[in-house]
Amino acid sequence: MTSIVNRVAAVQMVSSPDVETNLAEAATLVGEAVSRGASLVLLPENFGIMSTRAADKIAAREPDGDGPQQAFLSRLAAVHGIHVIGGSVPLESGDPQRAYQSLLVYAPGGQRVARYDKMHLFRFTHGSEDYDEARTIRPGNAPQVLDAPLGKVGLSICYDVRFPELYRALGDLTLIVVPAAFTERTGMAHWEVLLRARAIENQCYVLAAAQGGEHEGGRRTYGHSMLVDPWGEIVTSLTSGPGVVVGDIDYGRMKDVRTRLPALMHRVL
Repeated sequence: MTSIVNRVAAVQMVSSPDVETNLAEAATLVGEAVSRGASLVLLPENFGIMSTRAADKIAAREPDGDGPQQAFLSRLAAVHGIHVIGGSVPLESGDPQRAYQSLLVYAPGGQRVARYDKMHLFRFTHGSEDYDEARTIRPGNAPQVLDAPLGKVGLSICYDVRFPELYRALGDLTLIVVPAAFTERTGMAHWEVLLRARAIENQCYVLAAAQGGEHEGGRRTYGHSMLVDPWGEIVTSLTSGPGVVVGDIDYGRMKDVRTRLPALMHRVL
């Protein structure tokens, strides 16, 4: 018997500080994903603006419910009749120096159906590399799950993937989404193993959309957008540069993994 499947896609980008240019490229890539049958499309973290200057992101903040990036996501969902997940949009936080890093989900009618504010903020130093998201991002304080036609979707952003307790708190999931802008150094060391671990321990699919290439100012992001299945196998991936990865959520595959190795039923804590 043929398994029931639901096709999803992750968009990989090399975003710049120019919002208008980034949105135009994202629209083209989402269109490609739809042409390949995707009913849910995930955009990477910072899809609308990627800059080494903190002031650029602060200047691009939008009021909740109004702004060019939010209108763009709503329009994409409505035009294509799909779920669109904007990996992160900088939203006003009440702090003039910081914004929320907000994942926003829009349904096929164009209405927003979920918002998740990034909870874990990246801090990393190595030689000339010095990242501290807390300088410009205000952390969220609540996990979020999307009830989508394909099943329950756990929402997260980038650095969140290092914290397995976040996903345990979300319950029984069909899919975890991880939009990201991993640095090249941390990505080479940890990106794939983290994504595969989250898939294995939650026995669900993981869809990761990444920034992947050299950005204005010289920052390099790791890329390797991918879909991972509940056994931890990579279904499809894209190494670097702009593009789309498309794959199927196979419910028969997920049921088989959970039946043969019922780890979720064996949880004690």
